[in-house]
Amino acid sequence: MTKVKDGEICSFCGAHITSDRILIHGLHGAICENCVQAVNDVMRDIREEEGQRQRSEMKVNLLKPKEIKAKLDEYVIGQDEAKKVISVAVYNHYKRILYDQQDDVDIEKSNIILVGDTGTGKTLMARTIAQLLDVPFCIADATVFTEAGYVGEDVESILTRLLQAADYDVARAERGIVFIDEIDKVARKGADNPSITRDVSGEGVQQSLLKLLEGSLVNVPPQGGRKHPEQKFTVVNTKNILFIGSGAFNSINKIIGERMNTNVIGYNKKHQELDKNNMMQYISAQDLKTFGLIPELCGRFPVITYMNALDSDALKRILTEPKNALIKQYIRLFEIDGIELSFDEDALNYIVSKAVELKLGARGLRSIIEKIMTNAMFEFPSSKKKKIKITADYAKEQFENSIFSFLD
Repeated sequence: MTKVKDGEICSFCGAHITSDRILIHGLHGAICENCVQAVNDVMRDIREEEGQRQRSEMKVNLLKPKEIKAKLDEYVIGQDEAKKVISVAVYNHYKRILYDQQDDVDIEKSNIILVGDTGTGKTLMARTIAQLLDVPFCIADATVFTEAGYVGEDVESILTRLLQAADYDVARAERGIVFIDEIDKVARKGADNPSITRDVSGEGVQQSLLKLLEGSLVNVPPQGGRKHPEQKFTVVNTKNILFIGSGAFNSINKIIGERMNTNVIGYNKKHQELDKNNMMQYISAQDLKTFGLIPELCGRFPVITYMNALDSDALKRILTEPKNALIKQYIRLFEIDGIELSFDEDALNYIVSKAVELKLGARGLRSIIEKIMTNAMFEFPSSKKKKIKITADYAKEQFENSIFSFLD
């Protein structure tokens, strides 16, 4: 841009520009401020039309909440309350994207926090939701993240995984689901007794997560790793990405219990009978804050739900009922070799009893069956046997002879 001389002409509109107006010169012409504004308006309209077109072309298999829960029932046993809450949150989130409001009402995201012991199905729930909706899905472990500038991974690497899951299709990645596991591990250290040292893997990570959860333009290194000035970045808008946080939040039952006991004290408060065997059902954002999550992070996870601990009946159903049940998987493995595999009822009860004893939830079932079936899977494919029945005595013998039996 140079000083305008009276009589200069805009190469676009042909208008004569006076000295009190702005004229931007190029190599072979100049453009006035009115034309710059007109081009800007045209480009904005084009971008809006392109955004509307992309939204209309979004291929999300959006089901109604009851339909989502019915599909989840095929893969996840129990957890009806969690299924209901998640189904509603996911439906509202993608309805918000697909049916963009043209009025002044801006519907906010429904990020979710899942609280529950290990092996209760938190990861399975999120993965199944993503498969049902046919959207990109990635899992990130919060324990590896540190505040920017320290040893560890930056929080932006979460979006790198999502880009990879979407085959680097940015538009598709921007409507995916991110599952942040072990989010309880980034709780503030010593919330009641703050230290003078920086909490780079706790509160520092929580602060870094805020911009991702809220919705912002984030520079993401496509190949992952640390950022550096000469690196090429991919810009990802996190406004329509659904974040699901997950964690065991060990000992949070005590925090809930203390709060609930405090709430029922007083003349004007009606006493409620508390279910002390399942305090997790009373969880709230206040409990997460007391545990060590900063208030800003709690506010960006408006949906909080819990996963019940699995009892022996639920574990037995997990073994046999879902479409991808473990017993069905092993039966299929032997079918490929032309062998018919079956399990006695007592054998299933033994497997479940060991899982309850080890307190590993549904995740422990696989390791127990693997110990029981290893010798069978080694011997029988080479034998002429066409039928195998696993009895309780055989299961007990194989498990106890396992080199890992010291876990008992």
